[in-house]
Amino acid sequence: MANRLSKIVTRTGDDGSTGLSTGTRIGKHEPRVAAMGDVDELNTAIGLLLCETLPPPVREALEGIQHDLFDLGGELSLPGHTLVGDSHLARIDGLIETFNAGLPPLKEFILPGGSRAAALAHVARTVCRRAERSVVALARAETLPPLPQQYLNRLSDLLFVLARTLNRAGGGNDVHWQQRRDGS
Repeated sequence: MANRLSKIVTRTGDDGSTGLSTGTRIGKHEPRVAAMGDVDELNTAIGLLLCETLPPPVREALEGIQHDLFDLGGELSLPGHTLVGDSHLARIDGLIETFNAGLPPLKEFILPGGSRAAALAHVARTVCRRAERSVVALARAETLPPLPQQYLNRLSDLLFVLARTLNRAGGGNDVHWQQRRDGS
């Protein structure tokens, strides 16, 4: 891989195509490329969140998720290969259970915000939902295993729970939505 990445500017994408890990070239407009890009953007949003001061268990969880997302991107770049397995999904489910156990029951809708870290977790959550939609669209166009979209669906739930966790860790609370009754 070191030799493969030694030259960053190749100009091979100037024609609107990109290379998959198989060596196949496809158009940058293709659903597979959109899904790969959205997963990459999600990983970047989590990387931005990791720039914040975070409780060690949250940091550890997010660092693991970044590696999972790199695996997922690799799977998308290598049609027919599986890199995201049941253990990935089980780990996300376990993290949701662990972090949610420390939160009060949710009785109202909440708005993205509170602390900066929580707001960044909400941004990552919305990017995750877009990545999920892209993977679902790809699965409608081609045969994909179900785990990538299941992983992203659960990950968006985890990011919501982490946003709530980060608000409490920062000494704050959820920002509750209040329906305007006066029409304004």
